[in-house]
Amino acid sequence: MIPVLVTGAGGFIGHHLVKYLVGRGYWVRGADIKLPEYEPSAAHEFLQCDLRLHDACQRAAQGMEQVYHLAADMGGIGFISGSHAEITLNNTLISAHMAKAAADNRVKRFLFSSSACVYPMHLQTSPDVTPLSEDVAWPAQPEEGYGLEKIYMEKLCQYMTEDWGLSTRVVRFHNVYGPLGTYDGGREKAPAAICRKVALCPDGGTIEVWGDGLQTRSFMYIDDCVEGLYRLMQSDYTAPLNLGTDEMISINDLVDIAASVAGKRIAKRHDVSKPQGVRGRNSDNALIRKVLGWEPATTIREGLAPTYRWIEAELAAGRAGRLPDAAE
Repeated sequence: MIPVLVTGAGGFIGHHLVKYLVGRGYWVRGADIKLPEYEPSAAHEFLQCDLRLHDACQRAAQGMEQVYHLAADMGGIGFISGSHAEITLNNTLISAHMAKAAADNRVKRFLFSSSACVYPMHLQTSPDVTPLSEDVAWPAQPEEGYGLEKIYMEKLCQYMTEDWGLSTRVVRFHNVYGPLGTYDGGREKAPAAICRKVALCPDGGTIEVWGDGLQTRSFMYIDDCVEGLYRLMQSDYTAPLNLGTDEMISINDLVDIAASVAGKRIAKRHDVSKPQGVRGRNSDNALIRKVLGWEPATTIREGLAPTYRWIEAELAAGRAGRLPDAAE
């Protein structure tokens, strides 16, 4: 069995990826500062450790052939727009130490999880945005804090490949969602936040939407995400690659889809004083189709149904309630 490390294995994407890799016959070590929140990890071994620390990263990488590095301090727009110092410092420590540990332990392949937040802000000022292709990230003007650290780490991966021979992969996530993801407490993303608000709202009621609701995004279902990660790791492609759908919708439309899944009539009350991020963002999937012969295919309507039902069940069981407001 090939030994694989998944960092961030206590988080949403990492937890799903561990299950996927175990199902494909890999021996998987998970590492994170916390255990998964909603169900036990499928990892053969789980190191609960602080990956900001050099020694923890060295211990996690020891004996591994592949590393999927997903560990990061992150959340929805409300969190990442108000925690620049915390996020930048924590993620710099986590990722730099983990990449160095991979090189020191002669890991055969190291995958770094970047983000669409690396793309220049001036290209995302309209809801009717041109899809973002990988080659427009430079000249750089990433989102403050979270996006800045991600684009720096992309270059560090490139330098480690060129100078030290570490075989790296870089994936730029576009808004991943699905069951077993954070849905309250301030770090949740828009699909989970909206599903929670709709689930808690009576039929005919009103929910708060951050911004005017005209801002646009594309959203990728978790099953497509882990499949894409695996396919990229198996490929020989080393430059940054978008991983997301190219189905762009507005936040207002996202609310309407969630309401339709719930079978409810829901009105919207927009709060334009709250953070809303860029006005428009969509993935250009031309390169992933060329490189992998594949792209995420689950539509937002298909993926939001199981996501909503899971969050609805969690709320009905009384397992929510950390904080009342969402980060969208």
